[in-house]
Amino acid sequence: MLKNLTACIGEYKKPSLLAPVCVTLEVILEVIIPLMMASLIDKGITPGNMNAIIRYGLILVIAAMASLACGALSGHFAAVASAGFAKNLRKKMFYKVQDFSFTNIDHFSTSSLVTRLTTDVTNVQNAYQMIIRIAVRAPIMLISAFVMAFSVSRSLALIYLAIIPILGLILFLITTNAHPIFMRVFKTYDRLNNVVQENVHGIRVVKSFVREDFEEKKFREISGDIYRDFTKVEKLIAFNGPAMQMCVYSCMILISWFGAKLIVSNSMTTGELTSMFTYTMQILMSLMMLSMIFVMCIMSRTSIERINEVLTEQPDITDPSAPVTEVKDGSISFDHVSFSYSKDMNKLCLKDINLEIRSGETVGIIGGTGSAKSSLVQLIPRLYDVTGGSLKVGGVDVRNYDIKALRDAVSVVLQKNVLFSGTIKENLRWGNEKATDEEMIHACQLSQADEFIRTFPDGYDTYIEQGGSNVSGGQKQRICIARALLKKPAILILDDSTSAVDTKTDALIQQAFAQEIPDTTKLIIAQRISSVQNADKIIVMDNGYISAVGTHEELLASSHIYQEVYYSQVKGESDHE
Repeated sequence: MLKNLTACIGEYKKPSLLAPVCVTLEVILEVIIPLMMASLIDKGITPGNMNAIIRYGLILVIAAMASLACGALSGHFAAVASAGFAKNLRKKMFYKVQDFSFTNIDHFSTSSLVTRLTTDVTNVQNAYQMIIRIAVRAPIMLISAFVMAFSVSRSLALIYLAIIPILGLILFLITTNAHPIFMRVFKTYDRLNNVVQENVHGIRVVKSFVREDFEEKKFREISGDIYRDFTKVEKLIAFNGPAMQMCVYSCMILISWFGAKLIVSNSMTTGELTSMFTYTMQILMSLMMLSMIFVMCIMSRTSIERINEVLTEQPDITDPSAPVTEVKDGSISFDHVSFSYSKDMNKLCLKDINLEIRSGETVGIIGGTGSAKSSLVQLIPRLYDVTGGSLKVGGVDVRNYDIKALRDAVSVVLQKNVLFSGTIKENLRWGNEKATDEEMIHACQLSQADEFIRTFPDGYDTYIEQGGSNVSGGQKQRICIARALLKKPAILILDDSTSAVDTKTDALIQQAFAQEIPDTTKLIIAQRISSVQNADKIIVMDNGYISAVGTHEELLASSHIYQEVYYSQVKGESDHE
């Protein structure tokens, strides 16, 4: 776990080392100052020696200025080191997530990943800054103050030693009781982020169903859970301060009592007693700093564990040792393929699939909800790996390909269309970052998107809001199809990607595909028979099995499921007319 974190220090090793060095110098100077004060009092002020007052006064000013400079530098270096550490850690986590397969992503919710990349990283950043600065300062100050106190008066310094076990026990009890609560709090944060994300993303649905009160209640309950947990843990942590002050001020009372007696008996000077009070305050501050470090470590320990879960998650889809880097053609072969999301052969959603698709064919896929249509096509670009059997693209098992090469050859327009914040051009260039304006326009003409894009005041430079909220569902689908076409893929997969367009536009898209990209293998999942009836072959899925394969006419004659779908749609259209 620590190895994963320390690797993120990277190029910030120098400020990470300079910060504790400056802190050490600052502490040494601060410890010397009380001794100089004692000398100023005993050798200058008490006997009235002006030369000693000036000499020790100058030393105190120089020491104070040097201590201030070291403190400022340590703060600067600590801020640079901790911010850089957090930057590298966040980058490492984000890059790790990019390598995740769909199965890996399913282990974490989106809201949980957001919390880990933001709140958890911030907690670790604050802890790191404290470790290289305060965690160095506090123990050095504590030890130095103890040593100097012993050098002034061993008998009075023994009072401090009696307090340490009591403070250690208090910190131990607070730590062991607070950590489980922080674990629970951060999991609740994940739930809160999920609620907020869902609400903002689906705000139109919330308002159309007048569910604001329900959403507010849900938010209030989760927020209340966080409030109650934080209140409970803060009460535990708050006990630390008073308990520590009670112990340290008890020390001061005892030092005052016994110190006064030592002065009366001429065993101690006034300056030495004054320095003992200063060392007592330094010890108090050191112990308070240590308690802050303990609190931050309690919080950051939970965050570190959550971050480490992401960093140690192993992608279950990786490149082979000697990958094939070129996809010869768009042929597809399923050989006794079975698939389970849980990798459990007793819970298969695809069962013994045998299918041959020639390069350049247009294949329609229909079936009821839950018949595993999407699961079937997601195996082709290796978004998931087959659980059993073999799947070949271009005559090569997909597990033998370089993942990037395979996915560059397979364009997928998923069931849930996603556009990113940016212009239409920027979204289209996800398909090909070097695409020219002419290539983008041609792809949009094929997907029937060019016409409506030109109606926008800024045309292809129109800004798309987050999630494509300022374009309709049909417009979003057509832009996504154009984006996929710009990859010039060997295989194009449309997963119910024309459901939001009218039948005429759908027909024009199919016609453009047939004329313009005849060599591309096209797999079209659709609910409408009209979207696939001109395909070279149509696959009928039922409960994870291939129920039937054939042309439109063949299936009308032989497939009961296809007949039901077809005649229900024909009847619906006639009733509508």
